[in-house]
Amino acid sequence: MLAVIYAAVLIQPVAAPVWVNAAIGLAVAVAIAFAEARLHDAAATSVLGGLLGFSVGLATARAIGSSLFWANSGDTRVQFFHSLIILILPYLGLVVGARKGEWLEPSKLASLFRDSRPARRHRLLDTSVIIDGRVAEIVETGFLDGTLVVPQFVLKELQFIADSTDPLKRNRGRRGLDILHRIQKMSGIEVVISDLDFPAVKDVDMKLIELARSLGGKIVTNDVNLNKVAQLRGIDVLNINELAASLKPVVLPGEVMHVFISKEGKEPNQGVAYLDDGTMVVVDHARKMIGRNLDIAVTSVLQTTAGRMIFGRILGPDGPGHSHGTMDVRSVPHTPRPIASA
Repeated sequence: MLAVIYAAVLIQPVAAPVWVNAAIGLAVAVAIAFAEARLHDAAATSVLGGLLGFSVGLATARAIGSSLFWANSGDTRVQFFHSLIILILPYLGLVVGARKGEWLEPSKLASLFRDSRPARRHRLLDTSVIIDGRVAEIVETGFLDGTLVVPQFVLKELQFIADSTDPLKRNRGRRGLDILHRIQKMSGIEVVISDLDFPAVKDVDMKLIELARSLGGKIVTNDVNLNKVAQLRGIDVLNINELAASLKPVVLPGEVMHVFISKEGKEPNQGVAYLDDGTMVVVDHARKMIGRNLDIAVTSVLQTTAGRMIFGRILGPDGPGHSHGTMDVRSVPHTPRPIASA
């Protein structure tokens, strides 16, 4: 500050007494000290942005002034306009550049050239899950979001199954095609037939894994082997069987259930019932009760590789068949469905 005041007194920028020039030097020194205090905590990107903005504003002001060479420089209005743009444009560049200096960060600059649209979430459907059919209900309820991708090689495999001479395979393939047609008709669901192929890969499952890696999507399947191989290769998998198993009601030993005995069991005097989700219920001493609804008490629950099995015993006339806490899972007579693998 003393140096600036001394320079002002020595140079005398205005034709005035010494104390006036000293006051001007003091004012300039105070302004410099204030600016230094503000810049002390400023981010480097803000400072750099302010300098760039100031330079751009000054260059713009000079360009505008040079383009007005035809104007009468002696006119006070032209002089005022020149002075105005020299002051306003660099100031605006300084302020805007300091506020937007964060965009000079490398990550921000890279985002300018990045696609700002939301990323598409691809869900690749496997042949087994299409034939299974439960995926249609899951999609319809909205639990499976994103773009559903049906690879062309999966569609060809499905058509090959539908054209099989084996009636069972032919029916399964046609059901899979009907499921795809049903999903395509659902409103708000985007189904894409992908033509991407990998000629060097012969196995359909490996092609599906490579396609999921290239699209950054997830595989929807109920194939246990494909599930394991995909996870080993770092591909996310949505397993329908795991979802179905997680949605089954929790049954604890001692709880009471109301079931329909549909057939006899393997062991003597055993009767078998099925819940609505296909879970097998084995009831002791229920062989003579086939075709009847019974109240049973759960004795144990067994989780196997084929699914879940519930064991129970018949409640006597004085049993807690209708007491508080009874778990009512009434079933109607129906053909037992295969138990989904865990």
